[in-house]
Amino acid sequence: MKRSTKITSIIFIFFLIIAIVIIGRTMIGNHFKKKFSKTPPPGIIVTEVVMREFSEKIETFGTAISKNSESFKIKKDDLYEDMKLKNIVKKGEVLIKLKSGDIVAPFSGVLGYTGLTEDILLSNNIFVITLDDNSTIYSDIKIPENYSAFIKKGLPVEVKISSYKDQIFEGEIDFVSSRINADTRSLLSRIKIENKNLELMSGSLLEVSVKFNLRSSLSVPDTSIMVEGDKSYVYKVNNEDIANKTEVNTGLRSEQNIEIISGLTEGDVIVAEGLKKVRPRGKIKPIKN
Repeated sequence: MKRSTKITSIIFIFFLIIAIVIIGRTMIGNHFKKKFSKTPPPGIIVTEVVMREFSEKIETFGTAISKNSESFKIKKDDLYEDMKLKNIVKKGEVLIKLKSGDIVAPFSGVLGYTGLTEDILLSNNIFVITLDDNSTIYSDIKIPENYSAFIKKGLPVEVKISSYKDQIFEGEIDFVSSRINADTRSLLSRIKIENKNLELMSGSLLEVSVKFNLRSSLSVPDTSIMVEGDKSYVYKVNNEDIANKTEVNTGLRSEQNIEIISGLTEGDVIVAEGLKKVRPRGKIKPIKN
């Protein structure tokens, strides 16, 4: 009897040890699994909601016109010597000396000539010299009738030309006609651009954007907007770095920014890039842009 009890006790202790080992290994495994399998929050670029200028635009084209321009016809046999022209002259400076009398610059500007042409009426060859004051450039543009109520003197304009693709020249509306052209159903307007560096040349084709309905509005990067159906959303980040999906109403797009009409306030922090890495109500590691 004693021997049987002893054997039973040994078996019990054996299985107890095995159970303790199994339970211990399981608890230790779960501990390290929980510790090392926890994924750190992703690093996400964030930015603040700021105020920015937005405006609607009218896109059109125009031709550059110099502030002042004048041409001079010169007979070849009236020259004292071979013609040598300066590039830039000042008002009152002698442009060219002639037997019949010197030509004096009536205003400061850039000199050029159209070349040698045969005069049909006279037997002599004629040079045509041009003088252009490009310090200010004008251009007449046509505004469609449906925008006529918005156009007024002083509105800002932006101008681009093909030779300076990445440069924007700023100007303004200088004159607005008092009537609509019945044939073209457009309003004739003139723009003015200060051309201090003489980069714009008379005759250039101008790409003109007239800005109207200017306003200061909340702005976010266009990369922060998610569109689902007819609704737009952003991820708004709270003080605990939790990204919450927030519906917003959007307005105009300006370059790489989008106008926010409602849903956010100035100073809010939102996800700017990396939307695919973010989960609703998920924690992130903010990286300020």
